[in-house]
Amino acid sequence: MKIIVGIPAFNEEKNIATIITKLSKIADKVIVCNDGSTDLTSQIAEKMGAIVVNHEKNLGYGGAIRSIFTKAKNIEGDILVTFDADGQHRIEDVQKVIEPINNQDADLVVGSRFLDDSEKEVPNYRRVGIKVITKITNASIKEKLTDSQSGFRAYSKQVVDELNPSELGMGISTEILIKASSKNFKISEVPIKILYEGDTSTQNPVTHGSSVIFSTIKYTSIEHPLKFYGIPSVIFFIVGIAFTYFSIQYYAEIGRLNTNLTVVAAGTILIAVIFLISAILLYSLVNVVRENNK
Repeated sequence: MKIIVGIPAFNEEKNIATIITKLSKIADKVIVCNDGSTDLTSQIAEKMGAIVVNHEKNLGYGGAIRSIFTKAKNIEGDILVTFDADGQHRIEDVQKVIEPINNQDADLVVGSRFLDDSEKEVPNYRRVGIKVITKITNASIKEKLTDSQSGFRAYSKQVVDELNPSELGMGISTEILIKASSKNFKISEVPIKILYEGDTSTQNPVTHGSSVIFSTIKYTSIEHPLKFYGIPSVIFFIVGIAFTYFSIQYYAEIGRLNTNLTVVAAGTILIAVIFLISAILLYSLVNVVRENNK
């Protein structure tokens, strides 16, 4: 199996040479996406023999992963591994994430920080945030994961060829999982160790969380429009019918309409109709687009 390792990097001149050196021993190709770095990340990566994709300005983590996917499509490889440049991932765990693909047990493998004792190494606030985001993500995919935000992943060639990530921010991790699940790719997890020397994350946790939540909402509405809009439509219809009944009952007993009951009944039924129309239109549109892309 030919292994490609993709590294999103922003101002990582201190770590990039060591990481490329170690990865080159187990990978056939190393791709570094220099995401608008202002230091020597790009020059060092080139001298170390990596394939370097340069962004003129910083696009964000999602932009870097997108470029790595695009470059990997043009390289003959069997597995793409995405690996962070901050030194928190262990080289020896690469074999763990590629093994299920080698054994044809999975198409996409996530290196999870929450499957063994390494969970204790994750800072408390990040642990809570990741678990909340993972629960939200799990509501939109078939599998039940423990670490939807891990950047340490392995993708089969088929996944790389068929998926076209579009997010620029941290929401790309969730986007990829939702799209892969909708295409019925097998997703699994393996335990990895994380090496935290303090909290080196450059991501604002609020920004990260918001990006992921909005991404989840967006791609769930696109991939599962009947579920996303249909369920609220049914709920609003039930509420609307209930208030309609109360409004009619009030009119029969008092002889005049109750303004509040009538407004709530009409409003909820109107919202239900809007959700229903949205579900039908988006479902039809998504299917037309999918048919045209086949």
